[in-house]
Amino acid sequence: MFVGHYAAGLALKKVEKNAPLGLLFLAVQFVDILFFPFAVLGIERFKIVEHYTASTHFVLEYMPFTHSLVASVFWAAAVYLFIRFFPFKWKGNRKRIALVVAIAVLSHWFLDLIVHTPDLPLFTDASPKLGFGLWNNAIATYLLEAILLLIGLRLYLTENQGTTFWGKYGMVLFVGLMLIVNAVNIFGPPLGATVTAMAASALFFYVAFAGVAHWLEKQRSE
Repeated sequence: MFVGHYAAGLALKKVEKNAPLGLLFLAVQFVDILFFPFAVLGIERFKIVEHYTASTHFVLEYMPFTHSLVASVFWAAAVYLFIRFFPFKWKGNRKRIALVVAIAVLSHWFLDLIVHTPDLPLFTDASPKLGFGLWNNAIATYLLEAILLLIGLRLYLTENQGTTFWGKYGMVLFVGLMLIVNAVNIFGPPLGATVTAMAASALFFYVAFAGVAHWLEKQRSE
């Protein structure tokens, strides 16, 4: 799953308005932000195989340190502790913000479970691997992510009001752009010919989307 993950970030912004949207966008992709550098370094592994599923061009071979259920719980807990106790100047309840961001991190595994082929380990790579395999149907995958993202957008837009043109319409336009990018991601060619190139492409979008979300949030009043 790609843009569907951001639905969790948008929805959790409604749960805790003081959680920065840019941070939530990074949190929902946090395990992937770790996975791609790990893969480039050889700690975890994937290989590019065009049309491995109807929606993807890669095989996820080894990723217990980021995408196992236990690892996801660990990273969510680590993020919680970091935000809870690192001396940031948070507006609002630090403990509540930390919890919401940690939930965003953990949401990644459960949303991945819907679309992945059985490659998500429970603990080690030798443990049972899960995945409901929706990636085998490209149209269903795209529609699910679109529906989730639009639900998240609806929840976000009811939380605060736009004060500028970009505040009023920017998030709607941004979600439209994400849906276009996801169409290319699902129905188009691989976003890189090598592991390094694909990792770089993925990390670019994660950072860029979080940056845009951060900027758009500043255009709205709470």
